[in-house]
Amino acid sequence: MAFGRLTRPQGQRPFSDINMTPLIDVMLVLLIIFMVTAPLLTARLPLDLPKANAPLAATPPAALQVALRADGRVYLDEQPSTLAALANRAAALARQQPDTEVQLRADQSVPYGRVAELIGVIQQAGLQRVAFVTEAAPDAAPAP
Repeated sequence: MAFGRLTRPQGQRPFSDINMTPLIDVMLVLLIIFMVTAPLLTARLPLDLPKANAPLAATPPAALQVALRADGRVYLDEQPSTLAALANRAAALARQQPDTEVQLRADQSVPYGRVAELIGVIQQAGLQRVAFVTEAAPDAAPAP
């Protein structure tokens, strides 16, 4: 008769530590992606916006970005444009979404008549919501 052990031989015990290498690899890839895209998000037209003490407004779901530079040039979504092209784009948006807001950034040295003319073109195209974009005044306290 052969006598053997009554207990089974123990194999390797389960490894309960987390492998950090894949986690670090994913974090480094995300870091590189954010480092590449961050400068692209801040590129804007250089405008001398007026200062105002007003709380920041939330961006509506549909907004048309219009900029008016000191030399009189009009920019539509950061691209050079004309008043006719702006009117066509605004009319198309008014047919699709009548509650689209136009966010107007005008240089503070632009004459009031030019701003009024631009607002008139936008309203004739069918968009009624016009918001003026300003910069926060340096001595203004943040809104609660």
